[in-house]
Amino acid sequence: MIASLDECKKPFHKHLMIRAYADYAPTDMDETRAWIDSLILWLDMKKLQGPYISYVEAEGNRGLTAVAMIETSHIAFHIWDEQKPSLLQFDVYTCGPLHAEATIKEVQKYFRIVSGEYVLYDREHAMTLIAEGKIA
Repeated sequence: MIASLDECKKPFHKHLMIRAYADYAPTDMDETRAWIDSLILWLDMKKLQGPYISYVEAEGNRGLTAVAMIETSHIAFHIWDEQKPSLLQFDVYTCGPLHAEATIKEVQKYFRIVSGEYVLYDREHAMTLIAEGKIA
């Protein structure tokens, strides 16, 4: 089970990684930029630069890739849209507060996650697993 939101508010180094299969693979860069901007605001993070978004056309790697620099680190993902459902790798690292459960729910909702898994690490002093689980 994920740590409660109150526990995740401690300003320690948290790293959330999601690997999932999704029914929605965005291709519209403006729409995706707006979603990432709203996610950053909703999670009470401060954007530094980006989001930078590109669509990769290379066969076997085709899909949208994005990264946003936040004051405390980054949000990044790539979604491979050649397969159905699409494969999503999503990553948030922050040395500030991280609302992990809320982040998972927002990613699940936007990409329409069919199935997946997550891991949440505390990286303040070592790679300490805080939580892991299934999504969908």
